[in-house]
Order: sequence, then structure tokens, then C-alpha cells
Amino acid sequence: MRISEFSLDLAHPLETAKGPIESRDGFLVAVEHQGERGVGEATPLPGWTESLEDCRAALDAVDDPAEALDDGALDDTPAARHAVSLALADAAARARDEPLVTTLATNSHTSLPVNATIGDGDRETTVGDAKTAVLDGFDCLKIKVGARGVADDVERLRAVREAVGPEVSIRADANGAWDRWTADEFLSGVADFDLEYLEQPLPAEELAGHAVLRRLHDTPIALDESLAHISPQRVLASNAADVLVCKPMALGGPDRVLSVAEMAAQSAVGVVVTTTIDAVVARLGALHVAAALSSTRAHGLATASLLESDLATDPAPVRNGSMAVPEISGLGIDPSDLF
Repeated sequence: MRISEFSLDLAHPLETAKGPIESRDGFLVAVEHQGERGVGEATPLPGWTESLEDCRAALDAVDDPAEALDDGALDDTPAARHAVSLALADAAARARDEPLVTTLATNSHTSLPVNATIGDGDRETTVGDAKTAVLDGFDCLKIKVGARGVADDVERLRAVREAVGPEVSIRADANGAWDRWTADEFLSGVADFDLEYLEQPLPAEELAGHAVLRRLHDTPIALDESLAHISPQRVLASNAADVLVCKPMALGGPDRVLSVAEMAAQSAVGVVVTTTIDAVVARLGALHVAAALSSTRAHGLATASLLESDLATDPAPVRNGSMAVPEISGLGIDPSDLF
């Protein structure tokens, strides 16, 4: 297995309730498997995954990539596991001369709607970004909240709803910034805005609080960070979520996302696949995984534009709010373009 380090700046810092994200640092890996070379990506994000240093140490300790997955050696380092799992899946699909999604599901999507991500700017900036996204073809907007007062966030969303009209889906993402009473105030304030869902209003471990919010309010609740700290089985058993937001990087690879999606379907809980603002390899992996699901929801994969540069040309750019799944073998990118 070969490892190559990279660092990519964001075009502009992404403001979130946990502070700005300014760059993404990680590792590309290449493995030889079934006579083919496959590539994977580990782009850790503290709060969701292990640290960059722990990720590198875990990758350096891998002697046999397939064995490392089988024996659980990477279970505590999800970004590292993601890289190895994705590289093996890419190689296996290339060996079959099939797109990765074809190896993941019998019936799959050829293209998917995706949401635009809008940072935690002031009201004027938020409305301007929302209008631009809609003009670019997006009919689903994910807006960051939680870094300012509840009244300000409610007014931001009110202004967006008035600006884009009733046909555009709006999601709000608090990144676990609130306590239950603050979340309750926000949900009461946006009750008439027809939000698709509120994502992670409370800290990751607050399953009981999320379950209470679901009972008290009509706006659906989605959980994201909770899946990085609590088992999916426990999350589903708690009745705390209407939707699970699955990041392949945080869960540990494509296989882990498909397993969570299967469990969620049995509990009538929806699934949305998103990235952790990854480079092109991990974004492609997330696209193939999302396309393997039956869900027709917009997924959170339109994050390439947040990066100032990338590791290679993206074969699946966003066009009119959708992404088409590459039809060539594997992920859809030639490993020789990366190594």
C-alpha cells in the first residue's frame, strides 16, 4: 500500500457553529488488489474522526490492507479505514470492469440531486448565497445555524424562505450547538417554514433530548455527529432521528454506510449521504454509495466548489443541482492521475 499526503485550502472559510473550516489535510492510499490498483482517501475531521496524526499512524501500521479490514485493526480510526476500504472496493470494481456502484447494488441511480451548502453568514449574505444556489439549479439548500442567537437564525431562515419560495427544500444544520431549550425555541420559531429537517440540534450524545424534540415538534430531526460517537443500532433504538446523515469518512467506508442504511430502512428512517468536505476521491466514493441507495433525497455531495483546488479533475461535477455517476470502471478516476 502506498500513502501520499495532501493539503487543500478552502476557497473561503466555511463558518460553522464549531468554528471555521479553512483547509482539509489528508492522505491518498493506493493498493494492489485482484490484479488492479485501487485508490482511497483519508481526510480526517476532528469531532467526526481521528486526528491527522492518528490517521497516519494507523495507515503506516497496515501490512495487508484486506486483512486490516477483516481483523478490525482500523475500527478505531474511521478515516484510515475509509481509505483502505474505498481503495479495495475501487480495485475490485476495476477488476470487474464495472463502476463501483454496480458492485454495491443491483439497482442503482445514474444521477442524484444534491444540496447546496450555505455557511453561517449574516442575513444578507445567506439570502444572496441561497438565491445564487437556486439560480445554479439547486432545489435543496442546507444552511448552517447555531453560531449566532436563535432570533437571528430564525430571521435568516425566514428571509431565505421568502426569497426562494415554497418549492425549494431547506435544511438547517446546527452542528450540535444548542441545549434542548434553545433547540425548542428555534423549532418553534421555524415551525411555519416547512424545513425538510433540522440536523444535529443537540450534542452528539443527547439522544434522549433529540427524541423529545421529535415528539414536541413537526420539523423532522436528522442526526449526523451522533453517528460518530454512538453506534447506529443505539441511535435507531432511541427513536431520536427521522433521518441519518451518513458520512462515509466518519463511518469508516462505503461498506459501513450501506450497513447503516439497511438498518435505517428497517426502522423507517431516512438516509442522506454527505462528505466531510473531502477531495475528489472520497467525494466520488460517497457519490457511488449514495447512488446505491434507494433514497431519492438530495445528498450532501456538492462540496467540490468549497475547495480552492483539488487532487485531480472531477469526473462528476455538479450540473443543475445534480451529479451524474461516472460510467467507467471503479470510482471513475484513473489511479495514475493521482500516483
